[in-house]
Amino acid sequence: MTDATLIDGLYRLGDPIEDTKAPRNVPLSEVWKARKAEVKLVNPANRRKLSIIVVGTGLAGASAAASMGEQGYNVDAFFYQDSARRAHSIAAQGGINAAKNYRNDDDSTYRLFYDTVKGGDYRARESNVYRLAECSMNVIDQAVAQGVPFAREYGGYLDTRSFGGVQVSRTFYARGQTGQQLLIGAYQALERQVAAGTVREHPRHEMVELIVSDGRARGIVCRNMETGELETYTADAVVLATGGYGNVFFLSTNAMGCNATAIWRAYKKGAFFGNPCYTQIHPTCIPQHGDQQSKLTLMSESLRNDGRIWVPKNVEDCDKDPREIPEEDRDYYLERIYPAFGNLVPRDIASRQAKNMCDAGLGVGPKVNGERRGVYLDFQDAIDRLGKDAVSAKYGNLFDMYERITAEDPYEVPMRIYPAVHFTMGGTWVDYDLESTIPGLYVAGEANFSDHGANRLGASALLQGLVDGYFALPAVMCDYLAEAAYFEKIDENSPAVVEAKESAQAEIDRLMSINGTRSADSFHKELGHIMWEYCGMSRTREGLLKAIGLIRELRKEFWTDLRVPGKSIGEMNQSLEKAGRVADFLGLGELMCIDALNREESAGGHFRDEHQTEEGEAKRDDENFLHVSAWEYTGENNPPILHKEALVYENIELKQRSYK
Repeated sequence: MTDATLIDGLYRLGDPIEDTKAPRNVPLSEVWKARKAEVKLVNPANRRKLSIIVVGTGLAGASAAASMGEQGYNVDAFFYQDSARRAHSIAAQGGINAAKNYRNDDDSTYRLFYDTVKGGDYRARESNVYRLAECSMNVIDQAVAQGVPFAREYGGYLDTRSFGGVQVSRTFYARGQTGQQLLIGAYQALERQVAAGTVREHPRHEMVELIVSDGRARGIVCRNMETGELETYTADAVVLATGGYGNVFFLSTNAMGCNATAIWRAYKKGAFFGNPCYTQIHPTCIPQHGDQQSKLTLMSESLRNDGRIWVPKNVEDCDKDPREIPEEDRDYYLERIYPAFGNLVPRDIASRQAKNMCDAGLGVGPKVNGERRGVYLDFQDAIDRLGKDAVSAKYGNLFDMYERITAEDPYEVPMRIYPAVHFTMGGTWVDYDLESTIPGLYVAGEANFSDHGANRLGASALLQGLVDGYFALPAVMCDYLAEAAYFEKIDENSPAVVEAKESAQAEIDRLMSINGTRSADSFHKELGHIMWEYCGMSRTREGLLKAIGLIRELRKEFWTDLRVPGKSIGEMNQSLEKAGRVADFLGLGELMCIDALNREESAGGHFRDEHQTEEGEAKRDDENFLHVSAWEYTGENNPPILHKEALVYENIELKQRSYK
């Protein structure tokens, strides 16, 4: 039952929601095994009669399409790039976590589970996180079998390194190209099924609408990006694996094409959106260099293994060459504040402390808009200890990339880094089976909210994508597909398909007909500035209310003064693609601010200035906010409805995070 009361004039409270798929009354370590044992199966002959649509071919999408194809289902894979190999997973650098305990440092499935829940500031679902940890070892075995060239020690054993928020060495890596190498592995598995005829690829196709028939997800409407034509595709189930929505901030480490359209259009069709305010700021990015920049460049978190982060102790030293600043005048602030973890504290903590240093006037590097936004990441100690060749062997391609971008040699001069938007922990709400509130719509990888709580541990994004695609979806989607023989038959002439296509065309016609004066990019940039200022690394009630008002005004201007050049049919039109994505970002940005306003606490990447400890750390409110926020769409310009999923911790004790 929905409470009719309008809260803050912005949203209403709805009935609680819960995950009904994870088996109960069994030990946590047996939940995944029990769930797999109870699902209905589809025999191999019947699989050939069933079809699945997969949108996105990053690690989650490519592995899911390959795995479902190998099981014998008919799979259609859609992606807006010209090749499945160009999905943004290729940009991941540092590594992938797995509880193999190869270093004999007391790692275990439980410890990876615990670190992930703690790192997420106790805002993740226990069952999903334990499955992530449990399947992590299988992911490494799968990747090695595919020929992924993980780094190895002299004796031939797989090498590992540490990442933020942990005290063991569990991150497997392929120099600074781990995402690329893992994606090549998933891609070759995908192409094997393409050759076998079980998977059909649809490059240069962007999903613009979800088809829902008789309450079930039954297909998608795509815009052929080369011709502009709208095309409809139907199936028995749909998987969205389209990544995160960090580009709502305009400046981020995401590729320029990354967008939220697939999950936002699904939200408008009835799929609840979970924890939209949980966004992650990555602490090791190359600082912004000017007003005309369109994206930021990530430097792998793995650099924090050997690099030491510091700022000058004295403001007057900020202009100096860092090599001229003596050791006693340097503040290695993470090592000082968090002696137990040092430079390897979780990302949200490292990012906030970098901001604090720069806010105190201790930032370094050239001024942008009158402020220095940078701290040093110094490898001199590592070079002295290990030698330049050893450091180059571990991080050489990252050092080369930094030098190409900044024209500074990090072997000689400390790198400059500053936090930037990177990953989104929020996403489509899903249950234990990764099924959304729309039956038959499954969501995998960063596009869902399920595994990371309020902050993602470094090197767990690649892990989640591959666990979801290789192991979770193939094991549980059969429970839904076993009933597919009883679904209504639909085709391009079915009412739900026709309605979805007409709706998508109406949206395009609306964008093309405005004929105003401003580009979609200008609106995106202005939205990004609002989001960063008021819903970025720190948030306040006053700022969030202001942001909501500014976004609403910007949206009105968007729909009255947007100009989209070119034609919608007969040619490629990237301006039209961008306009549709920005329209979705405007709606999502407002929902993010409403969610952040509602969550009157600080947790992980969500930091409300009003809710912090005396030492400036995030202060949770477990009594009132130990839940997932799942938002329901109620129509354009109508207030959304908040549904709460209570989080129950039976295997981990709730306590204030400490990395000191």
